[in-house]
Amino acid sequence: MKALLLTIALAGSMLVAGQASANQALAQKSGCLACHSIDKKVLGPAYKDIAAKYKGNKAAEAMLIEKVKKGGSGTWGPMPMPANSPQVKDADIKTIVEWVLAM
Repeated sequence: MKALLLTIALAGSMLVAGQASANQALAQKSGCLACHSIDKKVLGPAYKDIAAKYKGNKAAEAMLIEKVKKGGSGTWGPMPMPANSPQVKDADIKTIVEWVLAM
């Protein structure tokens, strides 16, 4: 029984790791990793810092999706974030924002 539970837990963690890797690849393909990193500030804030700032904020996902689409400035310093629409599909932006907020 313990072996079965361990196998299930391992399979679940591999699935989560695989999805995270796919989301990171999507962020790379979309150009996000030119300015952001998972755990340290580059030009823009680290994804983990974004997740921490908006943790528990129910409006954060919709707000960040719009910010990624339209761009913005002032939230994380003087460096403006350029608009990413229409070159990044709306569904991809939503996936990336959900991934960042889940960190």
